[in-house]
Amino acid sequence: MTRPLVIGHRGAPGYRPEHTRSSYVLALEAGVDAVEPDIVFSRDGIAIVRHENEIGSTTDIADHERFRGRRTTKTIDGVAVTGWFAEDFTWDELAQLRCRERLPHLRADSASHDGAEPMLRLRDVLDLVAAWTGESGRAVGVVLEIKHATFLESAGFDVAALVAAELRAAGWDAGQHPLWLESFELDVLDRLGGSGVAGTRVFLLEATGAPFDRVAVEGAQARSYEDWALPAGLDELTARVDGISVDKRMILAPARSRRARGGSVVADAHARGLSVFTWTARPENAFLVRRHRRAGGPAAWGDHVAEWAELAASGIDGVFVDHPDLGVAAFRREA
Repeated sequence: MTRPLVIGHRGAPGYRPEHTRSSYVLALEAGVDAVEPDIVFSRDGIAIVRHENEIGSTTDIADHERFRGRRTTKTIDGVAVTGWFAEDFTWDELAQLRCRERLPHLRADSASHDGAEPMLRLRDVLDLVAAWTGESGRAVGVVLEIKHATFLESAGFDVAALVAAELRAAGWDAGQHPLWLESFELDVLDRLGGSGVAGTRVFLLEATGAPFDRVAVEGAQARSYEDWALPAGLDELTARVDGISVDKRMILAPARSRRARGGSVVADAHARGLSVFTWTARPENAFLVRRHRRAGGPAAWGDHVAEWAELAASGIDGVFVDHPDLGVAAFRREA
């Protein structure tokens, strides 16, 4: 069995606040095959690295009195969200903020590093990985996730064009480094496919819900993620993307659930020439499927080794991990 690619999910957020430079460096030092930055945009069109465009939960913006008046409520992908939003600030303003642990109740050690580091731009991560490749002689890739494309388009951003321009400017557009482009929405992946950027396009699939680009047009009639993962949906995806990335629950579901949905999503995708990633391998009980949880509460580590062995045995091509050292050790051993 070929081992799956081990991807540092937002760097190494099991140890440092996500999307900080030290988080990415820890992932690179652990030996990952790629790292995964999520991107949104500043008001002046800079691609910045944040899991969400709402930045109140992962930065110290609430402590900046001059920014308090910009707290607002927006509807993001159909959900009302209150906070501060990256697209309402210039990059120069965002650069004044410092990062915080998103899950302090689960990751107190990481939270002890709150306030130590600024936010990053996509360019910062691309340059860091390229420099690491040059210094180490080991080709490390980037799995670039585009967040909330439909919302950002409605706010006036040409998301695909901005991403393509950034990749060209950084020397990542023509196959110079391993690059994957992923999104929970297909339309932006289609546009990137027509932009001339050389990257492997990956469609992200939740275990529930539907892609918001289609919900925005079709409402309740939009095809669900679950339907896209069925053979008929996968048949259509072969003409649009190179792979899928699925919620691990779609692989680890009880056997009766897998039979009900018509077989293995990994095998079905592979039969159609699509690669399969899965997310996210984490050791804490809070994130493990029930049968692998152990005593000690949500923050305690359960039997993650057993869960990850199941993921490896499914034949996945890549796996996102929050603790890259554990992921590299486990998935390379399983292979």
